[in-house]
Amino acid sequence: MLSDDEARRAILELRKSVSTSQAAILDLQNQLDKHKSENAQLRGQIESLQKQNDDLSNNQKSFYQDLDARVSRLEPQNVEVEGVTGIVQAGEKSSYDEALKSFQAGQIKNADSEFTSFIRKYPSSPYLPLALYWSGNTKYALKDYKAAITQLQGLISRYPGHQRVPAATLTMANANLESGKKAVAKKLFTDLIAKYPDSDAANEAKPILAGIK
Repeated sequence: MLSDDEARRAILELRKSVSTSQAAILDLQNQLDKHKSENAQLRGQIESLQKQNDDLSNNQKSFYQDLDARVSRLEPQNVEVEGVTGIVQAGEKSSYDEALKSFQAGQIKNADSEFTSFIRKYPSSPYLPLALYWSGNTKYALKDYKAAITQLQGLISRYPGHQRVPAATLTMANANLESGKKAVAKKLFTDLIAKYPDSDAANEAKPILAGIK
């Protein structure tokens, strides 16, 4: 058996050992907490860097897409416009759009000048049939019936299968009627109704034809 002194020493040693162990555990816990905090900060930094990288990638992508779009506008493009295929030069579509915008805004004289300029400048444009069509309608609105007939006849002759032909024929017939050429107008209305019976233009032509004396 241990004496009282030995027992006390053993207890003191045990307490010392426990205290040392507790201190070591506490130290390890502190180190672990520190590592967790450092890891959390590191993860935050990684996430921040990842977001910066994603933002940079998106910005670069947007930049190059915008650049490609700008370059495309400066280069000739092969396009199809209402069934007509051709090369569109830089500035060509915007010129057509501006002319059409003027017509739709009721700026008829401006539209007439712009469509005439477009037709001269881009004689091979896939937008030419539309330019001839709107030019004819613009001249009709200005009561320049002879010029309107010339433009619309140009569309019909050069693009007989174009989808604007029925409407162009209607305007051309009206231009002849307004010019006093009733016989020509009557024939155009009749041909329009016979050739395009289901078109809106034919439906508009029927009452006009019926009213010609």
